[in-house]
Amino acid sequence: MRPEATGYGVAYFAAEMLATRNQTLEGKTCLVSGSGKVAQFTIEKLIDLGAKVATLSDSSGYIYDPDGINREKLEWLKDLKNVRRGRIREFAEKYPSAEYSSAESGDLDENPLWLRKADCAFPCATQYEINRRDVQNMLKNGIQLICEGANMPITGDAMNLLIDRGILYAPGKAANAGGVAVSGLEMAQNSMRFSWTREEIDDRLRVIMKTIHGACLNAAADFGTPGNYVNGANIAGFMKVADAMIDQGII
Repeated sequence: MRPEATGYGVAYFAAEMLATRNQTLEGKTCLVSGSGKVAQFTIEKLIDLGAKVATLSDSSGYIYDPDGINREKLEWLKDLKNVRRGRIREFAEKYPSAEYSSAESGDLDENPLWLRKADCAFPCATQYEINRRDVQNMLKNGIQLICEGANMPITGDAMNLLIDRGILYAPGKAANAGGVAVSGLEMAQNSMRFSWTREEIDDRLRVIMKTIHGACLNAAADFGTPGNYVNGANIAGFMKVADAMIDQGII
């Protein structure tokens, strides 16, 4: 479950965010950037939770598939990227329902992937792949939620715009913590000379992401910025370290 953990955790965190507004991922159209392990397993869990994923990308460009990326297409993608090390344009060659756009086409100040109409966005590719103009485009197209799979994929001014508009926005330090969490579970298993099943690990991961989400939400509310997951993640992380240092007599 270690390869899956970060992507699965991102989807679980997004589900918890939507639950605060009495919504689920069922039937939601999602944009996912990237095509590596985090993107692959974010898509896999989004499919499990009933969402439709319409995009994938790599450094050469992106594909948009209005029919959605189903399990068959996802398994083909895994072989393309993990085994054959191919390019994302081959996805469109394999599946005619998908449209490929080169990274060299379009306006350099905006990423055309984020121009597509959708409910949720999951940047899982690289740092600073979403700028303020991209966010403005997403807001025009009805985005309700952005959940980071990559590390710092959104620029600072773009992040501030999301917060100002009240969009559900999860920073990677909280949303993509599933990989680190399952590494911790791996260490626990090794220490106990014990092995949990895949299903048990997945269940534990879901509970961990629910707990992280709750910690962020509570910290944000306690310190006067309810619903601000950036402040909540920063404060909850700081308090956890500070309390541990106090408990151990370091400060």
